[in-house]
Amino acid sequence: MADSVWIPTSYAAETGDAVRARRSAVVRVTHWITAAAFLALLVTGVEILISHPRFYWGETGNSGTTPLFQFHIPSSRGTVPTGYGYVLPDQNGWSRYLHFEAAWVAVLTGLLYGIWGFVSGHFRRNLLPASGDLRFDHLMKTMRGHLRLRVAGEDGAGSYNVLQRISYLVVIFVLFPLVIWTGLAMSPGFTAAFPSLVTILGGQQSARTLHFLVSVVLVAFVLIHILMVAVSGFRERMRGMITGRMGAGEKGGGR
Repeated sequence: MADSVWIPTSYAAETGDAVRARRSAVVRVTHWITAAAFLALLVTGVEILISHPRFYWGETGNSGTTPLFQFHIPSSRGTVPTGYGYVLPDQNGWSRYLHFEAAWVAVLTGLLYGIWGFVSGHFRRNLLPASGDLRFDHLMKTMRGHLRLRVAGEDGAGSYNVLQRISYLVVIFVLFPLVIWTGLAMSPGFTAAFPSLVTILGGQQSARTLHFLVSVVLVAFVLIHILMVAVSGFRERMRGMITGRMGAGEKGGGR
């Protein structure tokens, strides 16, 4: 079967069963497509930022407007006051095209994953925290384990802990939709068709600022995600996300 089979850690401990998890093909394919799209968005987003490293709040903003905040880096546009006596090569054209295309790849992949997650019960089964896991003492214990970079044992290889579940749900249902919304709010076509969805954000420049801030949070999430994968067993976790097999009894190379 393509669906994920997760044995909760508590259940495995009670029954003595070895955890042998299978990651769904849908999870694996959408994960790697999203990863590639996110990398393209990150690279092109940096190029777009360099063209105008100033952020504003409201409907309009330009080089003559006092920014909300700015990055003191060289720009690829001579009209932007940066304090530097030179201008970087302008990469704004191709970066905007690729940013737009990669965004649609991420959106369509996210829709596929979202629909499948609801239909298959993946969100309810694998991401929705149990009520007992939301106790303050349990949350603090799990958080201390993360801060100490404590490696999960084999019995935890097939289930997400409560912090992982909460963070994935926030990324999937809050940050991902918000970064799409703020990205679309910078489009003249979207603004003309749905002006209220731009006004509620405070205007197009506010949308750009929020888009950047949400993107920073997503980058931080990805970096922490990579760190925890490395700490908890990079080879095993990567093999699980590529082949779909991970868990107890599957040490070493490709059985």
